[in-house]
Amino acid sequence: MPWSAQESLVGFARALRAAGLPVTADRERAFLQAVSAVGLEDRARVYWAGRGTLTASPADAEPYDQVFTSWFGGEPMHAVSKPSVARPSTVQAALTDGDGSAGEGSGEVVRAAASATEVLRHRDVGALAPAERAELRRLFGTLRPRPPTRPARRRTPAHTGEVDGRATLRAQLRRLGEPGPVRYRRRATRPRQVVVLVDVSGSMSAYSDALLRLAHRMVQAAPRTTEVFTLGTRLTHVTRALRLRDPDRALLAAGATVPDWSGGTRLGETLAAFLDRWGRRGMARRAVVVVLSDGWERHGPELLGEQMRRLRALAHRVVWVNPHRGKAGYQPLQQGIAVALPYVDDFVAGHSMATFEDLLALVAEA
Repeated sequence: MPWSAQESLVGFARALRAAGLPVTADRERAFLQAVSAVGLEDRARVYWAGRGTLTASPADAEPYDQVFTSWFGGEPMHAVSKPSVARPSTVQAALTDGDGSAGEGSGEVVRAAASATEVLRHRDVGALAPAERAELRRLFGTLRPRPPTRPARRRTPAHTGEVDGRATLRAQLRRLGEPGPVRYRRRATRPRQVVVLVDVSGSMSAYSDALLRLAHRMVQAAPRTTEVFTLGTRLTHVTRALRLRDPDRALLAAGATVPDWSGGTRLGETLAAFLDRWGRRGMARRAVVVVLSDGWERHGPELLGEQMRRLRALAHRVVWVNPHRGKAGYQPLQQGIAVALPYVDDFVAGHSMATFEDLLALVAEA
């Protein structure tokens, strides 16, 4: 297959992912193999090759058709779709009846709800309707962040590991010299500090609510070792507000604390303020620092590059999360991103619930 054709097909798969379809790397490979088998000459065969490999449920058919027509041009392909089959009517009902028991058609309702939830997990949170945002807020409650750990100096008893000679000898003395099992020990672990820096400038306004809800879940998982700051025209420490258990109350409290919502962006200056006041004094030392920003910088990028160098010298790991990273055709061309990337360990997407879950797994293993 020519390289240009393969690049076009990969771009189509990524456009589907940006439209909310759960297109994974495995499905991309299967799609390329299927098109290689059926050929590029017949548009309908390419359509069905993608329909069979890049969609996961009937709910994906309509957005798939729209993206296919937009990407490849021509007439909408639903006109040449397979013969229609009788389908059960959509059930619009609650999952349970008033008495708490499942009503008629509950199986179809549960499957429809699960499918809708799976689609929502891959949707761009910056482009959701109000009803979808309400459902997204519920999904944040299902996130289970695991705080990262670091080795401690002390050892702790274990079933395997290095032999604990002293414990083994003491146990033998208690048995008056009789042989017994060998005792083992391993390095204990301690929670590793996590610092979350959330960009709340105007260019990030569509994502600020979701990113702060993500930070709230991280604080709830490890309130003693997680610190959260907002970045805009100034730096604001919002950890205390996000320690409130109720997420809506926590975000209201954080909103009352932050004076520069949807304003300008001074990433270099705010990062310098964090490092001078908190970072060098211990908060960023050997910590996992997560920067949630699109990288737009109001002033020149030189200051941001210098502060990222300082941050990388202190932190154990620096993770930069960009909401546009997972969108088709994105290139890290902004000056802020360009100067920051040399000092970033992980540059990941952060535009959907699925990418938030991937981020939490990355932080847990850092």
